Amino acid sequence: MVEPRLITIDAPADAPDPAGELAAGLREQPARVAPKYLYDALGSRLFEAITELPEYYPTRTERAIFDAHGAAMAAAVGPVRTLVDLGAGSCRKAARLFPVLRPSSYVAVDISVDYLRDALADLQRQFPAIQMLGVGIDFSRRLMLPDAVGDGARLLFYPGSSIGNFTPDEALVFLRQCHTAVAGGSLLVGVDLIKPRAVLELAYDDPLGVTAAFNLNLLRRLNALLGCDARLEDFDHVALFNERESRIEMHLQARRGLQLRWRGGQRHLAEGERVHTENSYKYSLEGFAALLRESGFARTAWWTDAQRWFAVFHAAA
Repeated sequence: MVEPRLITIDAPADAPDPAGELAAGLREQPARVAPKYLYDALGSRLFEAITELPEYYPTRTERAIFDAHGAAMAAAVGPVRTLVDLGAGSCRKAARLFPVLRPSSYVAVDISVDYLRDALADLQRQFPAIQMLGVGIDFSRRLMLPDAVGDGARLLFYPGSSIGNFTPDEALVFLRQCHTAVAGGSLLVGVDLIKPRAVLELAYDDPLGVTAAFNLNLLRRLNALLGCDARLEDFDHVALFNERESRIEMHLQARRGLQLRWRGGQRHLAEGERVHTENSYKYSLEGFAALLRESGFARTAWWTDAQRWFAVFHAAA
């Protein structure tokens, strides 16, 4: 069996270093940390555990849509030479589509290189005939695929409603980058739809506390990357639906007044003050279709579950 290749792409020259980006975010008012820092090896595994929770509907609902409409999606997409999986994680979502999409090559893209290495090696054993490449890159600022991906039209696969981590303006910029990256091919993207507040908030604040652990693990990342002195026992996980912005917000809320110190800086947090760690925007079907058109995609189609809680969009360049 041929071992999958794994390459790591350096950040662009104008990209902030992680310590600088984290320190700048903590100094903002309100304090914030980019959600990409949730996904180290442990964070990625905790997120996989979240997807198994009964309260977390997106993964199982999206899976049901793929199972019910996979053949129709394959017909809309057409022959696939290269499948590029953005934010691949465990690679399991893309692997479920291999039998219907039949790609010749598979490119798994993720910020967590160590987690990606293990997942891709396991997948290559299951599908030895598919050429596989892992790309360790942070595409949240700029989507630039390496030459190793190869020429020709591509199918970009971005499942799990991760597009919701971007603000609508950021999503527009990112989708325009996707339009370029498909090289005449198309995009298959999962989108979480607007639904009752109670359903949304429970999905991001489960009774078992797995999402809380996922969010609190970010403090360990601060300590490791920034030399911070954050203590997990000083913070609570908070998830709420901001109806005006149509987004779930995740925060780390200080249980008491405290001073966060790191190499070259510090920040006082009052009791109840929050560090904003993630957004997850929720869309209407018509609203997201309009965003795809504005991004340059000429033809769009979508498939949903019976409750219209989630949608998978196909957009052709």
